[in-house]
Amino acid sequence: MAFVSTTALSSSPTAPMIRRPNTVAVGTIVWLGSEVMFFAGLFAIYFTLRSMSGDLFATEAEKLNVLFATINTTILLASSFTCQAGANAAEHNMPFRTGRALQFSKWGMVEWFYLTYAMGAIFIMLQVFEYVELVHHGVSVQSNSYGSAFYITTGFHGLHVTGGLFAFLFVIGRAYAVKRFGHKEATSAHVISYYWHFVDVVWIGLYLVIYWLK
Repeated sequence: MAFVSTTALSSSPTAPMIRRPNTVAVGTIVWLGSEVMFFAGLFAIYFTLRSMSGDLFATEAEKLNVLFATINTTILLASSFTCQAGANAAEHNMPFRTGRALQFSKWGMVEWFYLTYAMGAIFIMLQVFEYVELVHHGVSVQSNSYGSAFYITTGFHGLHVTGGLFAFLFVIGRAYAVKRFGHKEATSAHVISYYWHFVDVVWIGLYLVIYWLK
């Protein structure tokens, strides 16, 4: 009888409901906080070298193709919207499309993440092409402090984008592998969306500082 009464008490409508935050999402946010500090250090390196180089940064920045970088930036920012669309589809338990290939309103997480992956890959390829052009014009890591600051800041960001591309492949592969798409898979989709939005925001800061701040 004592066991029955205890069970009833714990299941009564007035019993408090304990809602714990998702540990994976919280852990991701904490980790991204450390990444914020990392990129803050990179920005500090850039501004320190800039303040000690006189007119060198302004002179070297004239070799940058601002229009090219703007187009590449637009591609990366657009991928943030497609990534969020994929995360929303995962939240509604839609791992795959339920309509025709070009019926975007029926796309699932996998289709949106494939598109996001493609846009992120294009961003990396165009950035590598930009590096090749700058080296051709005499701007390299060893050339001067501007080259060091430029390649260190944009290079580390490019590595983070590349890491995100591998994460997209992992989440997409997991959607194919599981028998039933559930909460764990949806959580993975949201985690990668947090990360992808973060690298996009960081790039906005780098783009404005490197290509527009004279």
